[in-house]
Amino acid sequence: MRRLFILAFTVLTVAALLPSACLVAHAHDHGAHDRRHDHDEARRAVERGEIRPLAELLGRVRDKLPGEITGVEIERHHDQWLYEFIVVDKAGRLYEVYVDALSGEIRRTKEK
Repeated sequence: MRRLFILAFTVLTVAALLPSACLVAHAHDHGAHDRRHDHDEARRAVERGEIRPLAELLGRVRDKLPGEITGVEIERHHDQWLYEFIVVDKAGRLYEVYVDALSGEIRRTKEK
């Protein structure tokens, strides 16, 4: 678990430092080609101003989230982009926190 946490933390740190190209597009059961297409679509959405870059939102929501961010994805639901943050609180509970990719508003928090 600690090794996974360190890996996830390292990935998030690098993603926060790089430009929007570090967005991870969510793909349920799609192949590599579909994931690349989703990634490109998310990058274009950032370029068009439809969503904020991950690095910007990480800074905005980090203080509002109930623990350490250990993973992040971006998803599109009904023409709305949402960042999904995986968060572990101090008690070790795992949460999915959905954040509006444009406003930075926390939409939903779900314990796993």
